[in-house]
Parts: sequence; structure tokens; C-alpha cells
Amino acid sequence: MSPIPDRILGIDPGLNITGYGVLDASAGRLKLVEAGVIRGRCRSSLTRRLVDIHEGLTEVIGALQPAVLALEQLYSHYNRPRTAILMGHARGVICLAGAQAGIPVVHYPSTQVKRILTGSGRATKSQMQRAIMLELGLLEPPDPPDVADALAIALCHHYLKDKPTKTKP
Repeated sequence: MSPIPDRILGIDPGLNITGYGVLDASAGRLKLVEAGVIRGRCRSSLTRRLVDIHEGLTEVIGALQPAVLALEQLYSHYNRPRTAILMGHARGVICLAGAQAGIPVVHYPSTQVKRILTGSGRATKSQMQRAIMLELGLLEPPDPPDVADALAIALCHHYLKDKPTKTKP
């Protein structure tokens, strides 16, 4: 199967919960196709959780056929370098799944995603959930917040896809 043009897969990476959201952006309209989470077995080894993420994402890509995968860029706080290293593992298997499916993987910093949708690069999780609800015309905010973050990343890509990016993976 070939990718569906204008179908965007947004991913909020996590080792225990990876949020995903798929949007169709055809004919000038945005439509939510599907959103959810891929759960790693939280008590299992890092290796097993990475396999769970890869397998779950491969299944999502195969079923929904996105044309592009938009992914939150790795952020590292100097007080938590171990977290950044662990998240790098999750992002690695996510990039691998996209590459294996032959779809481009683009990266956006979380502050840019938040600024595009709320006007503030420091928006809270609840502000992001509400922004997604309003933007997509949903009856309630996406839950858990990982789903809202994934949809926000997909929306950010939609709004910025034709603009040159200065960020690097």
C-alpha cells in the first residue's frame, strides 16, 4: 500500500506511553482520522518496551498509511541527562519505523509546537489539550495528554510543512 497524500502522523514519544494522532489535511480541511497510545510494558526491560513501541507504531503506519511522520524533537534538561538518553532510544525506534515504511520523518521542538497552537512556548498540558479540542472541533479534550501532544505535533507540521525549517533532528 502506498501512503495517503496529506495524511500526517504525529508522535509524542515515551517509553511507557507513546501518543499518536493521524490527521487528513486534504481539500483545505483538517480531519481527525485516529488518535491513541502505544503502551510499553512498564515493568519490562528497556529492550522490551522499545520492541513494543516499534511494533505498535509499525502497525499504526501499516493500517493508516500516513505520508509523513512528525515527531517531537528531543529536549534535554541539564538536571536530567539520563531521561534524554532514554528518550533518545524511543525516538530511535520511532524514526526506524518511519524509515522502514519509506515515509519522511520531520522533527519539531516542543516549544515551537506549543507556540504555534497556543501562542506560548510554555503552555501547560491542559492548555494544549484545550487548544487541540478547539482546533479540531472535538467535544472534549483528548486524553491522555500524550494524545493531545501527538495531535499538536501533527497540526504543527500541517501549518509549517511549506516553510523551511531551521531545526535539525
